[in-house]
Amino acid sequence: MDVRSLFIEKYGYAPQTMAKSPGRINLIGEHTDYNLGFVLPAAIDKAAYVAIAKREDQLIRLFAKDLGEHHEVEINLLATNPGHWSAYVLGVVDQLLKMGKQLSGFDLVLTCDVPTGAGMSSSAAVECATAFALNELFGFDLGRIDLVRLAQKAENEFVGVKCGIMDMFASVMGKDAQVIQLDCRDLSYQYFPLNLGDYKIVLFDTGVKHSLAGGEYNLRRQQCEQGVAVLKERFPEVNSLRDANLSMLDEQFRSAVSSTVYNRCLYVIEENIRLETGCKLLLQNDIHEFGKQMHGSHKGLSELYEVSCKELDFLVDLSKQEEAIAGARMMGGGFGGCTINLIETSAIDGIYERFSKAYQLAMGKELNMYVTLPSEGSHLIKFD
Repeated sequence: MDVRSLFIEKYGYAPQTMAKSPGRINLIGEHTDYNLGFVLPAAIDKAAYVAIAKREDQLIRLFAKDLGEHHEVEINLLATNPGHWSAYVLGVVDQLLKMGKQLSGFDLVLTCDVPTGAGMSSSAAVECATAFALNELFGFDLGRIDLVRLAQKAENEFVGVKCGIMDMFASVMGKDAQVIQLDCRDLSYQYFPLNLGDYKIVLFDTGVKHSLAGGEYNLRRQQCEQGVAVLKERFPEVNSLRDANLSMLDEQFRSAVSSTVYNRCLYVIEENIRLETGCKLLLQNDIHEFGKQMHGSHKGLSELYEVSCKELDFLVDLSKQEEAIAGARMMGGGFGGCTINLIETSAIDGIYERFSKAYQLAMGKELNMYVTLPSEGSHLIKFD
């Protein structure tokens, strides 16, 4: 059932506005964002859908179809409820109010087919769909980048997750069959074609939650900052690892930092190089060579940045034995989640069957698979 029909079934009248905002994948460029480097995300063909209509009072009524749950709150009584799905919607309302925007109450229905907990940013999809719909419904005339920043602040401040801007940027700015090279230093960006031909993007979900990610994530940031502080003493122009190059990681630097800090810095600098190399390969439609950059990315994440886990490494090692897989790596913060793979379409089912058996035998876990393609970013849903 489409989101318009769901709204009518729930509230007994038709919605005024409907919006769709997708989840995202990131082909290469991991842990580079907070080092002000590059990332290479794409919006995907799985999305959050929102139908909405104004009310004449101050009541906000929300219904999450997939959970079968309702939530009601007065607009002047918004309160954070960490971990509850309503926070992703109400956080957007909170930001609009902080901007001085005038809102009445509204009725909203939400449905989402972005898998939760698989690293495809279902939360960003919900926030961006909500922001897109409210912007249209109340005529705020905010631009796409404004909505990206608003959604990020909703997650940072209301939901309480200190995420970067990549997820929201990809969700709002994605284009069909293209990836976005996003410069996390100044938010400049350009699109590159992803002509997959006989290949598709396949995610294998380890089923391992990112239980270590929080503290380890902050530790990696601190280690990178330590490296920058040492580099800056000799190279004043270095304000982040984005400004550094491999020649700066010489013996003098190596002797001034721990081997761990050296490895973290080496990984980030090399990852930015891999990403820029990858973009050139995409312009040449060279999926095979691009896949090699993905394998290099995983090796660095596992051995230098140390954010992989045995399950992720196992799946990437399996992928290297398959001729039909051009490239594979872990995706996201690490310590669990998915591997992202470029696989020939005709081989996907057979590979999944082999991987599932091997994964069950080695790890004692079920392996889930998601097949996706780069798709259009946030947009309004029109009905005749």
